[in-house]
Amino acid sequence: MSESRDIEQVVIIGSGPAGWTAAIYAARADLSPLCLIGVPRTNPAPVLPGGQLMLTTEVENYPGFPEGISGPDMMQAFQKQAERFDARVRGVDVASCDFSSRPFRLTTSEGDVVQSNSVIIATGATANWIGLENELRLATSGGGVSACAVCDGALPIFREQPLAVVGGGDSAMEEASYLAKFASKVYVIHRRDSLRASRTMQDRVLSNEKIEVVWNSTVVDVLGEARIEAVTLEDTVTGAQSRLDVQGLFIAIGHTPATEFLEGSGVALDASGYVAVDGGSTRTNIEGVYAAGDVADAVYRQAITAAGMGCKAALDAERWLAEQ
Repeated sequence: MSESRDIEQVVIIGSGPAGWTAAIYAARADLSPLCLIGVPRTNPAPVLPGGQLMLTTEVENYPGFPEGISGPDMMQAFQKQAERFDARVRGVDVASCDFSSRPFRLTTSEGDVVQSNSVIIATGATANWIGLENELRLATSGGGVSACAVCDGALPIFREQPLAVVGGGDSAMEEASYLAKFASKVYVIHRRDSLRASRTMQDRVLSNEKIEVVWNSTVVDVLGEARIEAVTLEDTVTGAQSRLDVQGLFIAIGHTPATEFLEGSGVALDASGYVAVDGGSTRTNIEGVYAAGDVADAVYRQAITAAGMGCKAALDAERWLAEQ
């Protein structure tokens, strides 16, 4: 294991809107940030440097892009802007962190140790997928499978079309209610005979004439070549299979924050595994360690809120470093 003798002012772990925005602000503050952006992974589900937007074909709700922009193009632009101000980028994962003393020590997937006086955690959260081959293929190719209705549901390809949502919790109910504004029909596919969502959210869905719950059913295949055409359902009671024609499939079975590498680091996590931050700031329970974006936000999970947190994290880190 090699250890860098240079001590960084700030290291940003992760990329996406939070990480790149933090890098832009930190670089413009002459902190010369080092960005450890991770490496691509496809198993068990696609994870790419740049975050969930790398799986989004069209972004229409981020200010400044009146004609929309693809998620990968947006993240490429964010990265170029950060590099313009001399942010440095390494395509490695962080395997573990030692925050017990400063400078902090970050061990990378390549086996070397990076030392830094401050750290911004911006590793995001990954959507939980069913894990079907065709589901993931159409999700990564823009074929009408998505894990975010608020991000993608208003796109023209989904308007006045039959759509399906998989899930039974509050998130699934929110997704279905949102999609009902644009779709001709929304099917909520749930594996049980009762929903897990709060009563208020259930009532909102069950009273909407455009939404139909498909009980005791799981999606066992996604049909279509370039775009989704239908899903194959399996009855969880009888085992019988059936076809449901839809033009969009939204997976709403939760997210998993990318915090495995923080095990044993001392950074406090909440009950769901998200990094706990102090009030409206980005401060964690460890001085000099900050968190931004979906890794610390289980509620909004939008590109613009992640970017805003990235800005705050860089400002928080800059001010803290100035005080030391």
